[in-house]
Order: sequence, then structure tokens, then C-alpha cells
Amino acid sequence: MDWNRYRFLSRWPLPAPPAAVYAALERAEDYPRWWPQVRETTRLDDTSGVITIRSLLPYAMTFTAREVRRDPAGGVLEIAITGDIEGWARWTVTAHGSGSLARYEQVVDVTKPLLRTFAVPGRPLFRVNHRLMMRAGRRGLLRHLRAV
Repeated sequence: MDWNRYRFLSRWPLPAPPAAVYAALERAEDYPRWWPQVRETTRLDDTSGVITIRSLLPYAMTFTAREVRRDPAGGVLEIAITGDIEGWARWTVTAHGSGSLARYEQVVDVTKPLLRTFAVPGRPLFRVNHRLMMRAGRRGLLRHLRAV
């Protein structure tokens, strides 16, 4: 087992149409407005930017996100990630009942030296930290969608 590799899957049922959810998720530069753990986003060009995140644990991670797939008809947004973590992440938005389901998948290797040092003892905490971040993101997106 590679203690520095993480696979995450989150499912966010949302009471909004898929097009509205997709529109919110494709605007990563707005994430800090509704997702508390996304501390900063800086657009580099039309398909990439730098993102800094920090959840409950006292460390921040900064990475460059580069768009590799944007498919509004299929509801898919996918990025390649380089920096403190390396790998990929993908949103897939589909109809779900009278609303939507936003499925988030991520596979990354941690490259940040501090986190690599604590890979074995810290792994359960890092996973909980991610889960808390995702829970707060869903709540923030719900509020955001209600406001627009």
C-alpha cells in the first residue's frame, strides 16, 4: 500500500437542476465565496489556476489545477493536479430525483514533505479532514445555489 496515495469519492445530492449545479462547479474562481476551506484561487489562464485549501488540520495545500475535460452535456468537469498533491479530480453532475447528484472523485499522491512525513500515523486524520472539507463544501454549495 502506498500510504501517500488517496482515493476519495463524495456524493452530493442537491435540490437544484443539473445545469445550475454544473454552472456553479465550473466556476472554481468562485469557490472561496461558498466553500470555506478553499482559501484562494488564482486564475493563470483559460484552463488553469492555483488553488490553496485548508480544512480543520493546521496545514494548507497549494496546487495547480489544469482543466482536462469540460463537458456540459455530460455534466463532467475534470482537472489534473500538480503541487502539494498530484493526480486528478472529477465532478460528474447528473439528474437525481427532482434535483441533482454531484459526484466528486479524486485520486492523488501527496507530495508535500510535512504530510509525507506523517503518512502512516496521520492517514486517518487526513481522511477525516477531507471528509469534513467535503461536508462543508456541500453545505456551502447548497447556500450558494439558494442565493442565485
